Amino acid sequence: MLEKLEKIKRRHIELGERLSDPAVIADQGLFRELAKEHASLGEIAAVYDEYRAALDSADEAKALIEESDDPEMRELAREELRSSGEKAERLEEELRIMLLPKDPNDERSVIVEIRAGIGGDEAALFGATLFRMYSRYAERHNFKLEVIDMNDTEIGGVKEAVFQISGKAAYSRMKFESGVHRVQRVPETESQGRIHTSAATVAVLPEAEDVDVEINPNDIRVDTYRSSGAGGQHVNKTSSAIRITHIPTGIVVQSQDERSQIQNREKAMRVLKSRLYDLYSSQAHDAEADARRAMVGSGDRSAKIRTYNFPQSRVTDHRIGLTLYKLEAFIDGDMDEMIDALILDERMKLLQAETE
Repeated sequence: MLEKLEKIKRRHIELGERLSDPAVIADQGLFRELAKEHASLGEIAAVYDEYRAALDSADEAKALIEESDDPEMRELAREELRSSGEKAERLEEELRIMLLPKDPNDERSVIVEIRAGIGGDEAALFGATLFRMYSRYAERHNFKLEVIDMNDTEIGGVKEAVFQISGKAAYSRMKFESGVHRVQRVPETESQGRIHTSAATVAVLPEAEDVDVEINPNDIRVDTYRSSGAGGQHVNKTSSAIRITHIPTGIVVQSQDERSQIQNREKAMRVLKSRLYDLYSSQAHDAEADARRAMVGSGDRSAKIRTYNFPQSRVTDHRIGLTLYKLEAFIDGDMDEMIDALILDERMKLLQAETE
């Protein structure tokens, strides 16, 4: 580990020197690339400096204990040795976590798809609850949310919602949401007060960049149609909605949220690229499928990941067995305690895998 950290430290210093080179500054593309790498290594380099300083303090304290004849000075040195040793242990563990393999998609924005499952109207209402939950979560983190396609119902439910959440490292936190979400509550339409169970599926895709996926124009079919939905001034008046079919894979995407065909096409292409990127990435990692499935955040969309129980005001994540009794706050976007626990669990599993 120390050898790897030394390399990182040297690389960080080298990048800092290159970023002050006039030739690099003149090449904005290269400058941005190097600046991004320099920033990504900066946190590790800073913690490593702290770690080395703690080790040096411990060594100095050991030497003082062995060499000093002053009992009071030796006692102070023992206290310094204990304090520096504890700090070094804490920083070493922190560095081990920082050196774990990172998901290459973590820094990306995301495309999120919500689809109502079993439960009819109640499932659609739950889909609307999930959409609002993610909207509020995006607000709390200063992420930007942009609707791409929304198929809502007359009673305020959402059969299907496709939207983008843009922001630094949005995928690193949103990726744990992929899977089946189950709700247990008394529907507004239930006169007997019986609790119903409904479900919705959530898919979280890392947003593809232009360099990730190249789409042959001959491989897609573009259809236009009139927007539909529960309301809106331009609904059913203009053929502004876009449906794109990727012929080789059969993937179909659509967008009808904008008035302009051009805007809807651009949004639909974003979703198509992200779905293709997700598909190709999954195929490329088939050899690692078992390891990925064993981990939190593997994105298995057929697995029941979470239950929202309204009568008991609790939300339970079945992957880590964590239950929080603050459902109202959770669906208002206060999700960080759960997501932080999922991230920690993922890191612990990675650490365990590294030591086996």
